[in-house]
Amino acid sequence: MTDVDVIIVGAGPTGLMLAAELRLAGARPLVLERRPEQGKTPKAHGLSGQILDLLHHRGLLEKVRGLFTDPVPPHRFPFGGVHVDLTRFDEPPLKALSVRQQSLERLLEEHATELGTEVRRGHEVVGLRQDDESVTAEVRGPDGAYEVTAPYLVGCDGGRSPVRSMAGIGFPGTTYPEVNRIGQVKIPEGLTVHDDGDIETPELGRIKAGFTRTDAGVFALGSLTPGILFIQTTEDDPGEVDDDVPMTLAELGDSIRRVLGGDVPLGEPVRLSRYQFSARQAERYREGRILLAGDAAHLLPSTGTAINVGMSDSVNLAWKLAAEIQGRAPEGLLDTYHAERHAAGARALLQSRAQVALRRGHDEAAEALRAVFQELLDDEQAARRLASHVAGTDTRYPMPGSAHALAGTFVPELALETDDGPTSVAGLLRAARPVLLDLAGRPELRELARGHVDVHTAKAEDRPADVLLIRPDGYVAWAGDDAEGLREALAAWFG
Repeated sequence: MTDVDVIIVGAGPTGLMLAAELRLAGARPLVLERRPEQGKTPKAHGLSGQILDLLHHRGLLEKVRGLFTDPVPPHRFPFGGVHVDLTRFDEPPLKALSVRQQSLERLLEEHATELGTEVRRGHEVVGLRQDDESVTAEVRGPDGAYEVTAPYLVGCDGGRSPVRSMAGIGFPGTTYPEVNRIGQVKIPEGLTVHDDGDIETPELGRIKAGFTRTDAGVFALGSLTPGILFIQTTEDDPGEVDDDVPMTLAELGDSIRRVLGGDVPLGEPVRLSRYQFSARQAERYREGRILLAGDAAHLLPSTGTAINVGMSDSVNLAWKLAAEIQGRAPEGLLDTYHAERHAAGARALLQSRAQVALRRGHDEAAEALRAVFQELLDDEQAARRLASHVAGTDTRYPMPGSAHALAGTFVPELALETDDGPTSVAGLLRAARPVLLDLAGRPELRELARGHVDVHTAKAEDRPADVLLIRPDGYVAWAGDDAEGLREALAAWFG
């Protein structure tokens, strides 16, 4: 016996979200993080996609909004060297918030610990062994070595995941030979910023906002905050970068000089970081009682996608893992984690690899490809479809027992009127429990579901189906009005 149900290795957004979701489902996680304190190297600077809706379901979205470090970015996002303009949509198919990863991690850790999660920093997992009943982690902590045992262990420990290696799970793919260096710097004396975003430098003259391509690489220039310049360089470099070594202003300046052939004055840095793109996916997300989520399971070669996919992994996994631990899971439930999220990861990898193909070419043919692609994105339907792909909102899981158009899709947010007053779908999912939502007064279907899921009766102005069976991760397990289909879906997902 153990006081821990799940060992989570890694205290990034994926691991902390998983811990909180497990606590909501009644499981007892322990988070082990090798670093003694939160990393100081800036990483992701925004949050976008389906995870924003999931955070809304848990009542966390407003707290995340409170972490804004910059004005809300315009609904215009880069895609492989072109831009997708979503300003024409009343409800953009890709939503985004500007928030630093460190701030997000602090919020998620506070949320997880308030729910009763223990997070141990400075505790490195150096060995693993498993049998038919449990997993034992060998840990090196500040006070020496020890072991901890639990029914399951989840590696949320990044792209170089020791857990993945120790579990013997392959990680095929490609590491691209390009290094990206990012700087947000204050505008210094001697640098003129024009109204159109272009800058004027003493040595190089006028440099246009957007992308400047040279034989040595790419220079990107923009600004989201008054008085602050966003600068990025991209250069080919056959070596691997060390994420733990902080980038300096001098390193950014040297890179700009190599790409542009001259100096750009740089003011006081607000943010400096570098990263290298890899396109990899674990061969499987489960090996016995060891599972993977987040960057340990997939590395995506484009910005703005990884945290969304990783945290979505956690929300999908947590309720299934808790049901398995508590002995109430139908046969094969935990295996659907790999089936659903490996496919979702592969789809995210598809669009992010497409971005690589678009952005890496520097000849006239590549410029022509980007120009044609940009023209296609002027079409509203093409922009909407691509944005949904990047957001992950077009993910659809196979669902038994229902041929309804909503089955397997993310539940729409509906304003609901109940006997207790107004609420919403998000309000019903705050507790991270499965829900049967009766919108058409079907007592016989409510009776079927009672004891398996939370049952609610409500009215909606726009009723997408008579009855919805909603999983804790927000996906519609079944929709319709026939008792046999509902019975099959309940048995498949909730026993």
